[in-house]
Amino acid sequence: MPADFTVSDSPSSRWIRAGSPEYRRAAWALFLIGLSCFSLIYCVQPLLPSFAETFGVSPAESSLALSLTTGLLAVSIVLAGAFSQALGRRELMFCSLLLAAICNIVVAVTPSWLALLTTRAIEGFIIGGVPAVAIAYLSEEIDPVDLGKAMGLYVAGTAFGGMMGRIVMGVLTEFTSWRMALGLLGVSCLLAAIGFLRLLPPSRNFIPQPGFDLAFHLRVWKSHLMNRGLLRIYAYGFLITGVFVTLFNYTVFRLSEAPYFLSQTAISMIFLVYSFGMASSSISGALADRFGRRPLLVAGMLTLLLGVLTTWPDSLTSIFGGIVLATIGVFIVHTVASSSIGPLSGEFKGHAASLYLLFYYMGSSIVGSVGGWFWQHGGWPAVIGLTGSLALAGLILTVRQAPATQS
Repeated sequence: MPADFTVSDSPSSRWIRAGSPEYRRAAWALFLIGLSCFSLIYCVQPLLPSFAETFGVSPAESSLALSLTTGLLAVSIVLAGAFSQALGRRELMFCSLLLAAICNIVVAVTPSWLALLTTRAIEGFIIGGVPAVAIAYLSEEIDPVDLGKAMGLYVAGTAFGGMMGRIVMGVLTEFTSWRMALGLLGVSCLLAAIGFLRLLPPSRNFIPQPGFDLAFHLRVWKSHLMNRGLLRIYAYGFLITGVFVTLFNYTVFRLSEAPYFLSQTAISMIFLVYSFGMASSSISGALADRFGRRPLLVAGMLTLLLGVLTTWPDSLTSIFGGIVLATIGVFIVHTVASSSIGPLSGEFKGHAASLYLLFYYMGSSIVGSVGGWFWQHGGWPAVIGLTGSLALAGLILTVRQAPATQS
């Protein structure tokens, strides 16, 4: 089989194949934009205690710096998926990352808590052009035989971005300030946006649809929401991100208080567990291509539940081990669920991907904020109760599904 595009006009013969120069460029471009996008989204997570101290707000209120971003991100993803049908995939991703990086620089100099939250909300809305469109691009341009592997590389980039954004923020904040850290991240993501634009191959199989026909988009979204296979995928997204963000949000507070009193740098090191997410996403994508998606989904949900329960004891070893297991479980499910969207969605993959990420980030926003109430009123056992229940619900949903929907 050829390593590059063939000359045929048939869309099926113009896939990007693994091993070709276009595949390598696309993989690096999507890795880069995933890294930058998720660094910007989650860079405030290790800073929540610093925000609480600087602005005199509660842990639940400080979590709004992340929850508002992911909440507005969830809304904008749906719109971005629709507008990208007219604007093009590459152009929309580039503009979204560029403007979001500028917003992050603005956040670094905001004088008040309200101004910070407002800018973070705007940043979340702007950056929505990246995740849904990235998944749609991969689904449209990568050969289905290689899609699981390519999706795994993209998710690995998002994991690396989430990890580095959190770790760099924690370390820089201890030695400089959180304002300096946020500003430096914004500048680096500006440069990443330019690199992405130069690397990503133009779309070959995307058919633009000029204008914005609201009735058309509503019909497509409705058809996807009536697809039971896709609804399960959307439920997975809501559950796993709700559990994951809540665990990390309040682990940061847990480790900064008695009996641990860990420093900002020491706490940020816990985000190194994202390296396990990077590895598991790449491996699970290839395994799903070989053995089918359902077994991987079951394994991922079971690992997530086990990870939540493992964090219960007050031992640092148990906390770290539980976070590792939860991270592996989340990225297995996220990778397999993401690669399931294309085969289940038919022609309008951008719409289906945007709905998945709507549910995904609504889980982060809603459960992440609600988790603050559980933390304040019941401590870590209450957080375990909330996240463990959601992980168990995901496992039950996966076990009970018909094998044909995710084979």
